[in-house]
Amino acid sequence: MTTTDLAGLFEFARSKTQQLVDAVAALPDPQQALGWRPGPGRAHLAWQLMHLGATDDRHLNVRMKGREAHSPELVRRFAGGSTPDDDIPPLAEIVKYITDRRADMLAHLRSLTDADLKGKPNDAAPLVYEEWFRLLAWHEGHHHGQAHITLNLYRATQAATAAKPGQ
Repeated sequence: MTTTDLAGLFEFARSKTQQLVDAVAALPDPQQALGWRPGPGRAHLAWQLMHLGATDDRHLNVRMKGREAHSPELVRRFAGGSTPDDDIPPLAEIVKYITDRRADMLAHLRSLTDADLKGKPNDAAPLVYEEWFRLLAWHEGHHHGQAHITLNLYRATQAATAAKPGQ
């Protein structure tokens, strides 16, 4: 794979996530949908989406570059291993975070040569760049699927509680 191929994977995955974000934005109460949980202790839509940004943030800044996360508090709250809380960010903040962190990831990817993809970003890195970027592209699809089913379940609960004609 080339850096161009990998950037295309990232862009394709994000386009699907953006379609989901657009569907949430079109709902009568996007904030309610973002905070809805499919069951006790389960992740809400906001967590699924913010998790994408926190993953980009942590993997790029902490694991690849060996620096502090761009947004350490958001990484703490939304990266892998975190427990979803009830403080639901507004959709505009979610979109900004995932967009900005993905832009950073793509800028880093595009700064590499195709030959760089066969090497590790640092000696402690568990993967070479190519494997890492493939994993991150797959990761978005994984969480998009979880967010998508959460959105569908939310819609089903709203349809079930909506007044029926004649009521």
